[in-house]
Amino acid sequence: MFRKTCIILASAALVGLGAGASAQTAAPAGNPKGMTFFITSEGGGKGADYGGLKGADKHCQQLAKKAGARAKVWRAYLSLSPEGKAAGVNAKDRIGRGPWVNHNGVVIANNVVELHSNGANLNKQTALTEKGAIVNGRGDAPNMHDILTGSDPGGTFVPDAALNTCKNWTSSTDGMAVVGHHDRIGLNDSPMMKSWNSSHRSRGCGQEALKGTGGAGLLYCFAAR
Repeated sequence: MFRKTCIILASAALVGLGAGASAQTAAPAGNPKGMTFFITSEGGGKGADYGGLKGADKHCQQLAKKAGARAKVWRAYLSLSPEGKAAGVNAKDRIGRGPWVNHNGVVIANNVVELHSNGANLNKQTALTEKGAIVNGRGDAPNMHDILTGSDPGGTFVPDAALNTCKNWTSSTDGMAVVGHHDRIGLNDSPMMKSWNSSHRSRGCGQEALKGTGGAGLLYCFAAR
């Protein structure tokens, strides 16, 4: 009887050790190394002024590197309006071919066409930061669902740099910027107010002006390769 009891106890102990080992070696929920899409956890500090596309791309690059992402080339999802002799730039043409996955390995879109369709899996639960955090949306305090894009729903540029891209992302004073709602929620049920990349214009280009319409100067970042 004593021997039988010892065997039972030993077996239970082994099961317990096995359970403990599994718990200790379980894969983490997030996968920042494989991440190819995120919303910036912080803005550049000067509202919509990132010093142009290069500065915005650098911001994405730095946050991705800090998070441990493997992808080497990161681009901000921003369009440029035609200005002077310079042609416009489309956000959709800057971000590679996809597929793109978030911090937790969830696919946002498999390609550019899907990203700009109703099939895009981009909402408050999936549009995470590089740290895997959910970004405040409508109903949260503060609301931060306005993400800078300067784009139309198809991901192409909108004419007039002052009205749509804060002078091509170089102004924190004059102008406005087109923004999208990452949570795809707006004041009404119109499709535009539910657009992740083209919902409305901001009140202005400075940090306080962006806050006034529900933003924080955040960007969408995509791994181009």
